[in-house]
This record gives sequence, structure tokens and C-alpha cells, in this order.
Amino acid sequence: MKKKFLKSFLACSLLFFFSHSTYGWGFWGHKKINHMACFTLPPGMVGFYKSHIDFITDHAVDPDNRRYSNKAEPPRHYLDADHYGDHPFDSLPKFWKDAVAKYSEDTLNAYGINPWYITKMMFSLTESFKDKDVDKILYYSANIGHYIADGHVPLHCTENYNGQMTGQVGIHAFWESRIPELSGDHYDFLVGRCMYIPKVQLYTWTFIEASFAALDSVFRFEKELGRTFPPDKKFSFEQVGNKTQKVYSADYAKAYEDMLSGMVERRLRASVFDVGSLWYTAWVNAGSPDLDSIGRNDLSDEMKKKLEEEEKASHAGEVKEIHGH
Repeated sequence: MKKKFLKSFLACSLLFFFSHSTYGWGFWGHKKINHMACFTLPPGMVGFYKSHIDFITDHAVDPDNRRYSNKAEPPRHYLDADHYGDHPFDSLPKFWKDAVAKYSEDTLNAYGINPWYITKMMFSLTESFKDKDVDKILYYSANIGHYIADGHVPLHCTENYNGQMTGQVGIHAFWESRIPELSGDHYDFLVGRCMYIPKVQLYTWTFIEASFAALDSVFRFEKELGRTFPPDKKFSFEQVGNKTQKVYSADYAKAYEDMLSGMVERRLRASVFDVGSLWYTAWVNAGSPDLDSIGRNDLSDEMKKKLEEEEKASHAGEVKEIHGH
């Protein structure tokens, strides 16, 4: 019995420590961000996005699902800025060609390409608006929303993404998933009207830098709390589906969130605003096409088939990755 209990405990611990170790915001957070971003849009856009809000919300998590089936996917979600020194933004080129010339494409992919990839996605979304292509507008809107939101997560800006270098393994899912899922229903997601971004590539770096600047507090406050909080109350076990998971307790999460003085809510709100703003910018740059004329058009059978194939590939890749460990 003791051996069975020990095996079960270790399995739960490993699931807690390593599951979703590099995901951004968790499924709840990403869906909430895309959903609320629809309400930041101006007349001319908001009707179209509200008509398709379920798709844009549900497919906010597609990029995370593709991590298992597409080897090119993971670097799009993060930028290990600290790999490039203590003051990385003094030396990191803001434009992709300059960055490749300085560091090589292999190096950039090894340490993350999030801000540069957002710019690439913006081009695709803008072209989709020009073509008034419902399939592509919805596909790229849902996907770019995910990458923009990931750029607002401090732990997506460091090689120490899961606290593995500082004895804080598990902090990634704790900060970006556990806290929002516990407190998010009380957050204020009404951020007002989005704005036009004249220089998208430079703007993406502003929220990356803000995320990076928050890292010190993310790590330091959790260390301090861990030293003073009763050890037997730090974790709890919760049933999720048919699995038991070891998670940070609600009391520990609340104490940590209080120390952070609303940081998680601020980064979520900024994500909502920036997702809406970049959707809007792509639409304006495309010439502000009339979306009302296509607003109620459904996805094509071709796009539905593409999404089904993506989902099947993700599930197959997930099984393969789990078996590989």
C-alpha cells in the first residue's frame, strides 16, 4: 500500500511540476483574452467579431495544441531575453532580418521568436482583411491573439521559465494559470476602446520589455513567501477529470497575488487591450474593408477540414510526446 501511495504521489507531483511548463495563460486565460478583446473594437469591426466570438474564443488555444505536432511551433510563444545579457533590449535587433544577420536563425529559434513572429502574423491578418476572406480573418485573429497574450507573460521572457534554475519549479503554471483561474472571475476586463498602432514591430517590444521587467518581482516574492508560509499549507490536491493533481493551495495563491499587487490582472488587461489594438491595426492597414457584408458568413468546408486535421495531429503528437518520456 505504501509503495502504491508513493508511486501515486510521485506521479501527481510530476504532473504538477512539468505539465504546461511553457504554456501561456492556460486555456482559461487565452480564451478569456480573445473573448474580451472583441469588445474593444470600434464600429465596422465589432459586429463581425461578435458574430464569430465563439470561434475566436474557442480557437485561442490552437497554438498551444500545435506544440505537440509542429516542431516549428514552440519558439513562437516566448523570447528568452536574458540569454542575450543583463540588458538584452539594448542589443536585440527589433527587425527579423537584422536579428538573423546578428545571431543566426538557429540561435533565434533556440531562444524564442515571439515578437518577430507576431509581426509575421500581422502581415497575414492584414492580407486576409484585404481579401475579405472570412476563413483567414478568423484563423489569424484567433492565433495572433494567442501569441500577443504570451508576450505579456513574464515567464515567457526568461530561460528560467519554470523556476528550474532557482529552485522554484512549478512557478510558471502557478503564475499564469493557477492564479487567473482562482481569481479571474473578479478581474476587470473592460479596458475601453482599442487604439491604432502605427509601428507594430516596435510596439510588440514594449510589452515584451514590460514582461521582462516584472520578472524580478515574480521570482523574488515567491521565494520570500515560500520561506514564511506554513509548508503543510502550500500545496493541495484537486481532482481534475479522472486525475488527481498537486497544485498550489488557494491560500498560498492568494498570498502570492497580494504580494504582486495586481500584476497578474494588469498583464491580462494589457493582453486584452493589445490583442484588440493589433486586430484593429491590421484592419485599418488593409483599408478598413466592409466586414458587415461578410459578417454572417460561416467557415468554409475547407477550413473546417483543415482545423479537424490540425486537431487530430495535435492529439497524435501529444500521445507520442508523452510516450517519448
